[in-house]
Amino acid sequence: MSDKVSGNELANGLTCSINGGVQSIPASPSKTLLTLLRDDFALTGTKRSCDIGRCGACMVLIDGKPFNSCLTMAYQCCGKQITTIEGLSAGGIGSIQQAFLEEGGFQCGYCTPGMIISVKALLDDNPDPSDDEIAEALSGNLCRCTGYGGIWRAVKRAIELIGCQ
Repeated sequence: MSDKVSGNELANGLTCSINGGVQSIPASPSKTLLTLLRDDFALTGTKRSCDIGRCGACMVLIDGKPFNSCLTMAYQCCGKQITTIEGLSAGGIGSIQQAFLEEGGFQCGYCTPGMIISVKALLDDNPDPSDDEIAEALSGNLCRCTGYGGIWRAVKRAIELIGCQ
């Protein structure tokens, strides 16, 4: 991701695509993508938790790749495609969300948006991942409630659902 943005670009507004819609907003060079999404666009599905990139609750897709929005500066997103958990549900519940519902892939739900975003990135890149690839894809996401059994079953079920489409 390029960090080269002139002061004029930020003064005139940060322009990027958020969930398919082009957005332009004045953005301080010190504002994180997480703050921009939650405070300026009321996209609160992206969760604030550790603020140091260890838990994955704030995971979003930037140009199809998973990123911790708490560690990503808003200015780094100029011209990028940002997808939040809300963007995945724009056309109705998707296969991954359905799998999480069917398999009990959540308990308190706080980590769920980040988990789903990570699974989306994985399955978009590789619709039939190995167990090691699933573990690697989820390694940036922490769940403090479920013990991961339901999450693992949900990923396996999502693979089945996507394979049937």
